[in-house]
Amino acid sequence: MVRKRMKARIEPLVLLDNTVLSNFANIQQPMLIKMALGDTVSTVQEVIDELKVGVEKGAIPNVNWAWLPILSMTHDEQATYRALLRRLNRGEAACLAVAFARGGRVLTDDRDARKIAVEMQIPISGTLGILVRLVDLGLLSVKEADQHLKKMIDTDYFSPVDSLTEIL
Repeated sequence: MVRKRMKARIEPLVLLDNTVLSNFANIQQPMLIKMALGDTVSTVQEVIDELKVGVEKGAIPNVNWAWLPILSMTHDEQATYRALLRRLNRGEAACLAVAFARGGRVLTDDRDARKIAVEMQIPISGTLGILVRLVDLGLLSVKEADQHLKKMIDTDYFSPVDSLTEIL
């Protein structure tokens, strides 16, 4: 019997922007992101810089992101980044530049970044996508995910839904 050799499945790169990181920081639950996305998730230094400013201003709680890999842009990615800066802030521009070059996806709740990602054909999701994934993986019940969502809404997250049951 001849066995076919299986190719290792390579998970796509997932880049997080400050809007998503802030939502999970605001509820003191950064590890929910890691639980949902595992080792595929990372961010860029520009996002970390934005997050630090929010922490310094007292707008975002200081939580432990030590587990989150931080990527650096290549020369080519920096050129795309500079072009995107005309339309986006540093964090979103860097995430999109890296995702575009490396075939990744971006998790952002920023409306402008999502619009440009669609134009660039970069797959997108956001905070709600992470909560839905946690439910789909059986790591949270819908009730638990809704409790986290309510806390996020209470800390100024603009959510298009009040409950995940509206999108599940």
